[in-house]
Amino acid sequence: MTHIVFNEADVKVLKQAIQMDEALAGEVILIRDDYAVGPLGNLYAGEDIETRRQWWRDVLAGGDYDGKVDSAEVDDYKTVAELVGNMRRNEAENTWIWAAQNKHDVSGYYWLLNYMKEFQGRVFILYLNNLPFINEKGNIFYPNWLHEIPAKEFLKAKKLAREITLSEFEVDPDEWTKLCNENKGVRLLEGGKKLIQQEYDFYDAELKKFVTPDWQKASKIIHQFLSKAKHTTGDAYLLWRLKTMIAMDMFDVQGKVGNMKDFEIKTKASPNPSEGGA
Repeated sequence: MTHIVFNEADVKVLKQAIQMDEALAGEVILIRDDYAVGPLGNLYAGEDIETRRQWWRDVLAGGDYDGKVDSAEVDDYKTVAELVGNMRRNEAENTWIWAAQNKHDVSGYYWLLNYMKEFQGRVFILYLNNLPFINEKGNIFYPNWLHEIPAKEFLKAKKLAREITLSEFEVDPDEWTKLCNENKGVRLLEGGKKLIQQEYDFYDAELKKFVTPDWQKASKIIHQFLSKAKHTTGDAYLLWRLKTMIAMDMFDVQGKVGNMKDFEIKTKASPNPSEGGA
């Protein structure tokens, strides 16, 4: 059995669950890209794959994750090629795709589905959509992310595994193709597996609310956004949006605009009314 997750934090908790139940034994594979942001196009063809990689290079340039795109650890296409090869060589192998109700996991699921179609009947989905779990304090909650679920609760979640149907293998890729063709930069989960799209600047208005008249490190602004905003995304994307707004001269800035802890920003100082003409 092979398990697929879409967040690094999910790997640890799922491995803990596997240690508790040998019926779950198998390799845990991580799909690393965040397909909820950035250009899509035909992500199964060389030109659009490279367009997306270049977009990520530009987004991450000069920041905390500079160079990550071309590091050996980030290559979903190599990862999925190895997965497909293993499934073809071992006809007894099954794949379980784990996804929580968030745009990141659902976007990853849609991207992955194209490679799994030939294995229909051996690919299972565990979509934790609006399902209650018990947290470490014994309280019922509805997780947005797999890693929010205590490892022991995964033993219950395994009962939710079901085959991805032939109908889903036909309909869901069509839904993904529509999204790819819209050529927008931000995907949001509307409910179930339905994604809608917004422009690249979707998060800007909310992000600006955390910029004050006082100097603050970019890291603090981003962390405030992540803890308080209704719709969130990765810190690398938010850093890129802050830098984009800085380039548009929307904020005052001091320090080297690079890593999020390297510079501070504040709202633009009001011009002195005594300056200038009448």
